[in-house]
Amino acid sequence: MKVIVDTSIWSLALRRDKTGPHSSVMKLRNLIGDHRVQMLGPIRQEILSGIRSEAQFQKVRDHLASFPDFPLISEDYETAAVYFNQCRSKGIQGLNTDFLICAASVRGEFSIFTLDRDFALYSQYLPITLC
Repeated sequence: MKVIVDTSIWSLALRRDKTGPHSSVMKLRNLIGDHRVQMLGPIRQEILSGIRSEAQFQKVRDHLASFPDFPLISEDYETAAVYFNQCRSKGIQGLNTDFLICAASVRGEFSIFTLDRDFALYSQYLPITLC
């Protein structure tokens, strides 16, 4: 099964941490090695946004080019809005991008790999799979 890797994991993996690799980074490396990583355009944008150095931006952009985007369609945006409304009706607030990730994961039958605890809340009401 392919896995959508959320920005929280990519950010951790791309940091220059001198303490050694985090278990999530090791899992990401395994997913990459198994060709199971599925990229979404909004996640690519979040990863690249805020990189101050042009050289670092190009380096990260070039690295991410290895992961083609899963094409989003109008249905994904509509489903994301439905998911937003479902969760809001249960008192759970979330970001539009999060619900778009959820919608794409359901349509593509992908699991979601994230450190963002909001996804655990969403999973109580949405048909998403977390890994």
